[in-house]
Amino acid sequence: MAITYMTKEGYKKKMEEIAYLENVKRPEVSRAIAEARDKGDLSENAEYDAAKEAQGMLEMKIAQLKDLVANARIIDESKLNTDEVQIMNKVEIKNLANGMAVEYTIVADSEANLKEKKIASSTPIAQGLLGHKVGDVVEIKVPSGLMKFEITKISI
Repeated sequence: MAITYMTKEGYKKKMEEIAYLENVKRPEVSRAIAEARDKGDLSENAEYDAAKEAQGMLEMKIAQLKDLVANARIIDESKLNTDEVQIMNKVEIKNLANGMAVEYTIVADSEANLKEKKIASSTPIAQGLLGHKVGDVVEIKVPSGLMKFEITKISI
């Protein structure tokens, strides 16, 4: 499994999610299986089948989260700088085609959230910005073609 970079906050959220799934959801699924089993014939019991499937999905999700945190590297936010675009930087870019400015924070894939303007470091836009400085004009290949952006500000 690949190494995943996370903030302390992101790591803590994943650990809380694992604890919730193990301590709350797992017992709920077990109860549902037990209730369905108590209803009799398992060969034609759709509730039992559904509960067993839910259990399998839950265990898979727990295993995936545990793999994620096991391979996580915590980013030391005190060592971040703004000389050039790097993960955890807030980057303001201007679309040179239409003059629109937008600001994104480049985060680990596991912490991406477009509503919060947090884009995954693996996205084409983030990949195109990483390593560049304020004033640089970058060409980024996106599904709709080639776009030019000017980096106007880098902050933490």
